[in-house]
Amino acid sequence: MSQTPNITVEFQDVNFQVSRRDLVSRLNLSIYQGEALVLLGRSGSGKTTTLKLINRLLLPTTGQILVGDRLTTKWNEIELRRNIGYVIQETGLFPHFNVRQNIGLVPSLQKWSKHQIETRVYEMLGLVGLEPEIFSQRYPHQLSGGQRQRVGVARALAADPPILLMDEPFGALDPITRLELQQQFRALQRQLGKTVVFVTHDIQEAFFLGTRIGLMDKGELVVLGTKEEFLRSPHPEAQAFIACLHPLE
Repeated sequence: MSQTPNITVEFQDVNFQVSRRDLVSRLNLSIYQGEALVLLGRSGSGKTTTLKLINRLLLPTTGQILVGDRLTTKWNEIELRRNIGYVIQETGLFPHFNVRQNIGLVPSLQKWSKHQIETRVYEMLGLVGLEPEIFSQRYPHQLSGGQRQRVGVARALAADPPILLMDEPFGALDPITRLELQQQFRALQRQLGKTVVFVTHDIQEAFFLGTRIGLMDKGELVVLGTKEEFLRSPHPEAQAFIACLHPLE
């Protein structure tokens, strides 16, 4: 008998409203340790809002969210965010910090020794395919878009957080660089076994990266399952996304 994986993040009847408008409605979702859950949906469907509820950038209007075995409202928010890596589309790198300083930021806040930080920076750069001797002293403006995204992933992983949140991290890249980073990230996730929540509006990216796919529509989670289960879904929004897989005739 296979053992049920541990739940890393759990949404329990979560609603989030702004000006009495529901951005997330009746969300019940368990995210399991080591999985790559992709939140798929159109712009405004509630994907990024759901992501921000996990690391307490937003608090639910009603319902509750657990990270580990603790409610997000019971976490110290700084401690919570240091346990969660966060990668966004434009990487959020500090322009006045070089690559070494950007990657070493959270470890330095956690009082790692200088040697530990230096070792970790070199390890992380190697992990994301950047030569440490070449890139550690460069500044963000000296990097290509793909290189900045690699540094963003390295920074998010530097303090070895168990959870990684990724908000359309490859969306602004050219198709070739995007595919290269998707392939590298999938291999990295399998190697490290992090719990990943990945936001995208691209069904091909969702199918490539996700162990499960959660489809959001107007703030609701309308489909949740594997790629094969998604393809069998009769839901109209799932069918609309599936149609994007087929070339125009």
